This record gives sequence, C-alpha cells and structure tokens, in this order.
Amino acid sequence: MPATIRPRRSVLFMPGANTRALAKSRELPADGLIFDLEDAVAPDAKAAAREAVGAAVGEGGYGRRELVLRVNPFDSEWGEADLAAAAAMPVDAVLLPKVESAARVAEAAARLPERVGIWCMIETPLGILNAREIAAAPRVAALVLGTSDLTADLHAQVTQDRAPLIAALGLALLAARAYGLAALDGVHLDLADEAGFAALCRQGRAMGFDGKTLIHPNQIAAANRAFAPSEEEVAVARKIIAAHREAMAAGKGIAVVDGRLVENLHVAAAERTLALAEAIAG
Repeated sequence: MPATIRPRRSVLFMPGANTRALAKSRELPADGLIFDLEDAVAPDAKAAAREAVGAAVGEGGYGRRELVLRVNPFDSEWGEADLAAAAAMPVDAVLLPKVESAARVAEAAARLPERVGIWCMIETPLGILNAREIAAAPRVAALVLGTSDLTADLHAQVTQDRAPLIAALGLALLAARAYGLAALDGVHLDLADEAGFAALCRQGRAMGFDGKTLIHPNQIAAANRAFAPSEEEVAVARKIIAAHREAMAAGKGIAVVDGRLVENLHVAAAERTLALAEAIAG
C-alpha cells in the first residue's frame, strides 16, 4: 500500500490582508489554503496582513485543510519577519516565491522548525532549469508552478493548450516525482473562462500533477472533480487489485483484467487511486 496520501486537488490562494476572506475560507471545500503575504498584498499592508493571518490560523477552525503561508522573498524588507512569524504559526508549510536554487531553501529551513514543510514556487526560467537541485533540497515537500510569471519571463504567448509551457511543466514535474514531492499546477487568471479552466485541469491531471492552485473559490469545484479519481477509476482499481491477489494465491505471476496484462506497476497505481479516493472521502 502506498504511503499516506494527502489530497491537494484544489489549493486556493487567499489574500492575507482580507480578513473577511480568511474567515470565509474555513467553510470552503478546498483541500488546501495558501495565505498570501506576497503578490496579493500591497507594500504598505504587509505587516498588517502578517498579523491578520497569524490571528486567523491561531484561532483555528480550518479542519483538515492544509495551511500554507506564502512569504515575501527572503531578501526583501519583509522576508525575515515573514519567516519568523511562520515559525510561530500552526501552518503546515511555507511557500517560498521564485525559488531558483537549493541555497534559498536552506536559508528558509534554517529559520523554520522541523514541523513546517517547505514548498517552492518554480516560476522563472532559472527555477525550471534548477528544479532538480531544488527538489533534492532537504525539507522540500512540494513544487508549485508559477505559470503566469514563467510565461512572461519566456516572452511566450498565452495559448489554450499551453504548448509554450509544456517543456517547463514537464521538467518541474519530473523533478518533483524523482524526489517524491507533490506537484501543483499554476493558476488560471481568466475567471470567466470556465470551460478553459476545466480543460487546463484535465490537462494538468493527464500530465501527472496532484492538483491546481486557484485564485477564486468558484474554481474549487472544477479542480476537485478533475483531480479526484472517478467512480469508474475506483472500480477498475479494485478489480485490478482483486485480480492480482487471486493470481498470486493461485501461484501465477501475472493477471489479466479486461484483456489487459496486470503487472506490479499497475497494482501500485491502483493502490494509489484507492488511497487517494479514501483520503478525499475522509
């Protein structure tokens, strides 16, 4: 059976300065929340946002949702205070922006207790090229794609199929999987484009991402559907596991399900599907 799996189908960015949104997010069906102190907060509101997030998470009420704090860059005037605050907050992880080296991870790790994981935004060309080094750094638990910044840095066009980004997405995903990390796809900025968002979720799941980062609660339901095993997938997974067990009990090395050969890799994938479905149900 695979190691414990935590659903990350939908991970919503929440502006740290918006106290009303921080309270409302306790009721949202997102798997995770990223309390944002960076892009979503104006410079003169950074300190207040930090205090607001600290008060909100300290009050609790977020249930099993994974709580992550996106801090400002370490070398900014707010970065040091953000990490100090994160160290005292009951959050699961800190999200570092624009990570381009393992050294940046080490700087943050030295300022955070062991209980706080480190997530890394991979959103620049250098970050993509160094994704393997970053993924291998101690304490890193997830790579989060910053597709908007990456598109701009590449001077690429925004296309429905994201063809200009496929190579970069693949490299980051390879790095995450090579080191057993979670991998989260980037945000979709056009809130009116529901069909396009759903298509990107399907593409992200097909590529292998665990889920998608979101900018609005209205995107949660579509992400949850796309990145969760369907009833058919769960049924097939159970059939594969049962057939493999019967084959092993009969002293056979292989099993056949619906005309297809079942090997150990298929059983492992089926076990992961069931574990994810059970975690979502919980």
